[in-house]
Amino acid sequence: MTRLSVNINKIATLRNARGGNIPDVKKAAVDCERFGAQGITVHPRPDERHIRYQDVREIRPLITTEFNMEGYPSESFVKLALEVRPDQVTLVPDPPGVLTSNAGWDTVRNQDFLMKTVALFRQNNIRTSLFIETDGQMIIHAAKTGADRVELYTEEYARVFADNPDAAIAPYIMAAKTAGEHGLGINAGHDLNLDNLHFFAQNIPGLLEVSIGHALIADALYFGLENAIQLYLRELAV
Repeated sequence: MTRLSVNINKIATLRNARGGNIPDVKKAAVDCERFGAQGITVHPRPDERHIRYQDVREIRPLITTEFNMEGYPSESFVKLALEVRPDQVTLVPDPPGVLTSNAGWDTVRNQDFLMKTVALFRQNNIRTSLFIETDGQMIIHAAKTGADRVELYTEEYARVFADNPDAAIAPYIMAAKTAGEHGLGINAGHDLNLDNLHFFAQNIPGLLEVSIGHALIADALYFGLENAIQLYLRELAV
């Protein structure tokens, strides 16, 4: 069964909008795990507009399941990752001011940089995943960096799904096959939700993990956090 990692950035966004500690991000992380999530994802950005670096430090010892830290591998990000030792680091090519992750790595242009970064994490027994689109050449070059996995960027799938599910999934099936042929594990994330998740998980060979934040936290406003997590887990039970 594909693992569900809950991205708790949006909970931190709500806290930061008012100040103080409501909602409590640490408690939310523990509760997500208690409610069945098989992983917790955090994405600390340089401006700390949602998850803060100190949140990462405080959440890490509270989590007994997988802890996934994603972000652009700046000097400060790498330093934090080596300090807290997450189970997985997901590297994304976000510039500092971007609203949300909106593109995958160009693994050809950035191959030397990624090879050095991946090697550093590998030396410290941290699994690495590269945020990537469905271009086969980019996936092949992702494997050449030494990364353990790729995280397929699923915004395009989500955009097309409502009108044509088969067309939406086709490039992701090919991407997953290419990744598997080159020894890469497969994660996925971005705009996956209760409408499109089951079809995606059902059709992607070797899908190990999905990271879902915005849609799941939004659904929690209607269903409650525990029920929302259980609904997502049900969609992954293919």
